[in-house]
Amino acid sequence: MVMFFGLTNSPATFQAIINELLRDLINTEKVAVFINDVIVGTEIEEGDDELVVEIIRRLEENNLYVKPEKCKWKVREVGFLRVVIGPEGIKMEEEKVKGVVE
Repeated sequence: MVMFFGLTNSPATFQAIINELLRDLINTEKVAVFINDVIVGTEIEEGDDELVVEIIRRLEENNLYVKPEKCKWKVREVGFLRVVIGPEGIKMEEEKVKGVVE
């Protein structure tokens, strides 16, 4: 997503815009957003595609776009805010744990 440079508090402003655009989806707890990272997570794969299409539609309607080369599609685990989120829950990135153990 493209940030609005030149605005004061640009990340906070952008976060507020995204929160408003996706509020109802965020409230379902199937979508999480942090600035320009949007995560779609459901326990079953059914319905994921429709949810992603809805998110992209809303972004495009508001002149916001995703860069497909920066997206990860249909993955079981994803790094988010320096942790790994997956079916087993939330865990630390192995790199971080390895550094502490050694």
